Amino acid sequence: MSKLIALVDGSTYSESVCDLAAWAAERIKGGVTAVHVMGHRQGVKQDLSGNIGLGARTQLLEELAELDAAKAKLAQKRGRAILEDAKTRIEHAGVAEAEVRLRSGDLVEAIAELEGTADYVLIGKRGEAADYAKLHLGSNFERVARSSTKPIIVAARAFKPISKVMIAFDGKPAALKAVDHAMRDPIFAGLDFQVIMAGTESVEGRRRLDGALAMLRGAGHNAEGDILPGAPDEVIAREIEARGADMLVMGAYGHSRIRGLLLGSTTSELVRSCHVPVLLIR
Repeated sequence: MSKLIALVDGSTYSESVCDLAAWAAERIKGGVTAVHVMGHRQGVKQDLSGNIGLGARTQLLEELAELDAAKAKLAQKRGRAILEDAKTRIEHAGVAEAEVRLRSGDLVEAIAELEGTADYVLIGKRGEAADYAKLHLGSNFERVARSSTKPIIVAARAFKPISKVMIAFDGKPAALKAVDHAMRDPIFAGLDFQVIMAGTESVEGRRRLDGALAMLRGAGHNAEGDILPGAPDEVIAREIEARGADMLVMGAYGHSRIRGLLLGSTTSELVRSCHVPVLLIR
């Protein structure tokens, strides 16, 4: 059975992650594993130098150790509660195969362990510690996007059923791979596509766009496309709103020599600014 990993942390985005995972699972006839990862325990600060007497220092260390243990127990209870809520929400959406995993440690290591048998990893674009006022992307999203070997579905703040999909296309290999994935992915069966290129109209650009449209149409999709002037992040974000697209599909990385380390700037900006889920293809 196909499987989706849904990362939940109790943030505003967790409900959207669950709803999006349920929608995707229904379309691929798969199951969902909700995962909550607790960070490394901070531990007790050992440098207690100063004029504290030996006996007082020992007592303080013992009290700090007890407090640390209490915090760890509370974090586990909270993690189990988050996962129980996630499982209930996913099951109520009609997913029969829903399970949970509580992990302690590094998020990237946990994903590397769990994603081997998964088809997709779902995550919110921001977590509970993100700066919502400045709309920065969450650090956990950045880390997962850089390290995961699976397609990543990034949830927006609120979920709505998906019927129209936009592909950000520049004619390069990463974009062609995104088109190839979209035309084969059962998640998109029967959905309509808009393929948008940003930049100056050219014979070569038009040829590549027509090729992408032919691929999608050959797979049975309704597909239209345009080449529009402007910067990619501005054009794509604008057209998503104007055309009522419900999801964006794009390659995950830019084309710098350090592409394995950093998300491409256009990718990051689109994920940050778009109000729809984004499927990132490696």
